[in-house]
Amino acid sequence: MGTLGKAREAPRKPSHGCRAAPKGRLEAKPTSSPLPSHPGLAQITQFRMMVPLGHFAKGASLDDLIDSCVQSFDADGNLCRSNHLLQVMLTMHRILISSAELLQKVITLYKDALAKNSPGLCLKICYFVRYWITEFWIMFKMDTSLASTMEEFQELVKANGEELHCRLIDTTQINARDWSRKLTQRIKSNTSKKRKVSLLFDHLEPEELSEHLTYLEFKSFRRISFSDYQNYLVNSCVKENPTMERSIALCNGISQWVQLMVLSRPTPQLRAEVFIKFIQVAQKLHQLQNFNTLMAVIGGLCHSSISRLKETSSHVPHEINKVLGEMTELLSSCRNYDNYRRAYGECTHFKIPILGVHLKDLISLYEAMPDYLEEGKVNVHKLLALYNHINELVQLQEVAPPLEANKDLVHLLTLSLDLYYTEDEIYELSYAREPRNHKAPSVFKNYDHDQDGYISQEEFEKIAASFPFSFCVMDKDREGLISRDEITAYFMRASSIYSKLGLGFPHSFQETTYLKPTFCDNCAGFLWGVIKQGYRCKDCGMNCHKQCKDLVVFECKKRAKNSTAPTEISTSVGPTSNLCSLGAKDLLHGNKYPESK
Repeated sequence: MGTLGKAREAPRKPSHGCRAAPKGRLEAKPTSSPLPSHPGLAQITQFRMMVPLGHFAKGASLDDLIDSCVQSFDADGNLCRSNHLLQVMLTMHRILISSAELLQKVITLYKDALAKNSPGLCLKICYFVRYWITEFWIMFKMDTSLASTMEEFQELVKANGEELHCRLIDTTQINARDWSRKLTQRIKSNTSKKRKVSLLFDHLEPEELSEHLTYLEFKSFRRISFSDYQNYLVNSCVKENPTMERSIALCNGISQWVQLMVLSRPTPQLRAEVFIKFIQVAQKLHQLQNFNTLMAVIGGLCHSSISRLKETSSHVPHEINKVLGEMTELLSSCRNYDNYRRAYGECTHFKIPILGVHLKDLISLYEAMPDYLEEGKVNVHKLLALYNHINELVQLQEVAPPLEANKDLVHLLTLSLDLYYTEDEIYELSYAREPRNHKAPSVFKNYDHDQDGYISQEEFEKIAASFPFSFCVMDKDREGLISRDEITAYFMRASSIYSKLGLGFPHSFQETTYLKPTFCDNCAGFLWGVIKQGYRCKDCGMNCHKQCKDLVVFECKKRAKNSTAPTEISTSVGPTSNLCSLGAKDLLHGNKYPESK
């Protein structure tokens, strides 16, 4: 964060700005000098052992770490030793104590120095606090507890009449200076606005589109500061982290935009053309080494609202489906994203990582190593490993993308991605384009031998006997015959009553993180995402999308107790269901009757 804070203060290179290019084109520019190859998670963990930690190698108390940071400054406020430990301490301390608590310890140290009449130590403490304010000013801007404790420290210093000390720890400069970016404000979506199509999509070639998307992605990625990663680590989520929320919203917006662009076309042939164009966009994103947007685009194309379009897919050439398969395999979560990690590790110069994967690594590293060692000493190796992992991501922000964006096109694309569609609305559009193929209930296939749309009362009684009680059926159309509509209404009513009695047929779905590629058992679409990709039935093992779990028409059949454990991680516990032996929806869709127990 120290180097980052200063880097943001300086003006950016021209290649980072928005400049108009002739006819909306982007011009490729050479990248800056390449960064050294970035190590993976395991390499970072090993690398921490190579950094000289001196007597801190076996851990240290918080007081010892604070004292070491204070002693990093000489009498003139200059760093007299490496600032590496200083950076690690100021960026990673919140996994141990809050910033306010850290400052409170510094205040205690200052009071002790006053009591011992050590003006030199008091001055060094103020230099340390000044460094903290200068390099990590966002902490003091956003953390109210830290700001309140800082006021307490300022009152203490002022009471002792040290004017130089007061100037060093002055925080009024935070509101006056424009060091970095304006603090990102959360934008509430206006659900009353909807955009049906994007004219921009039709006017841009795949290369132009991929480059402008990359520009937007990089702009969002470089806003994420060291403090943002630190906040994520402490909270284990992006709540109250506007920059990360905006980055995630951009990816979700791109994925949704891809779906809507396909679904906006009225015919299967036209939808297939849009699908093909997005595959070409994905190939260009891969060439640009923009893996995050690549994940969003492929995720949109693999979404069940698109993958269920069988008529559309029939117009997609085999070679395009082959490319989609290769991209899906590249981004697959199989073996902990092994294919992606290999490809990412081989990339040099400019690249944008899949943020979710690296945040997952950060949490994994945080959970794997203890905070404290023997005798309550801080695990300095853990602090260093986490720092290195975050710093790897931050350093990528300093490598400019090999392109320049047209300001007008960037603005139009931003507006196009600012969509206001819910998942349900997208599914409604998908089913409007290609309605579900409603086949005749299998009850009629099994019993309606003459295919006239009716079954006899005797045949119906055989079906009704499977239920522990029966319903009255109104034989409206023909005496002694049950119509298709009547039998359908019967089963739906049975399902409803069973549900109310706690005997119904619902699955016990739990939100689940899958560790290998998995497909929805309802729509056959890919369960896409980094974590919590879909839902799995606790009892029968069925997998499905969030949108599909209420549409499942298969009976839940509990697995045997000796069934093998699934390869995924359940993230919530759903209620158990008391299931009856025969599902009404199974009857409608032709599943075999279960054997009696």
